[in-house]
Amino acid sequence: MKYLIVFALVIVAAVALPANDVELLKSAFVNELNSYNFAYEQSDGQKRDEEGTVKNIGSEDEAISVRGSFSFVADDGQTYTVTYVADENGFQPSAAHLPVGPTA
Repeated sequence: MKYLIVFALVIVAAVALPANDVELLKSAFVNELNSYNFAYEQSDGQKRDEEGTVKNIGSEDEAISVRGSFSFVADDGQTYTVTYVADENGFQPSAAHLPVGPTA
């Protein structure tokens, strides 16, 4: 589980690095026992918020549950936002611009 949190931190650091003339406007990170949360906002309109917790600690069903969202300004000038949950059921994104698959 520790490796997963460290991996997530490395990804956060890599994604949050400004490219070209993009400035980091806001940044926050909190790592607590069995949970974390972070957020950042850049001058190019990119934003991300995420929180993760460990569910069913110590049991056979132990799993990490992540909830978050990210926004970006696309080439068409529109801001797109995706909210998501990632847990034992996989990655589940939701956004107005994403196609909707068949329901079960």
